[in-house]
Amino acid sequence: MALFGVAFFFLFFIVLIIILVSVVRSLKEWQGNNRSPVLDVEAVVVSKRQDFSTHMHNAGDGVMHHTTHCSYYITFQFHSNDRLELSVSGQQYGMLSEGDLGTLTFQGTRFLGFQRI
Repeated sequence: MALFGVAFFFLFFIVLIIILVSVVRSLKEWQGNNRSPVLDVEAVVVSKRQDFSTHMHNAGDGVMHHTTHCSYYITFQFHSNDRLELSVSGQQYGMLSEGDLGTLTFQGTRFLGFQRI
């Protein structure tokens, strides 16, 4: 029984550390974005991608429930041939096509908008 208690404490501690590291990383990214200047740069949409994640869980009623989440990303290329992939909303993802030329507005890793030329 003592072994179970030690294993439970160890696993709890590991999960707690993973959660704390995730929160700290998110806060650092948020703070870094807030400190970054807002930039307006001419860019071309060079690619689009979707990332699906599915989670299954038992809600206690004996039935497995599925939850699916989709994240949307667009890669922009600048005149210098540098590329930047940004996370965008589903609406923005649907409004932009590969090859679109325009002015990208962003702050750090935060997409703020894209205006076609």
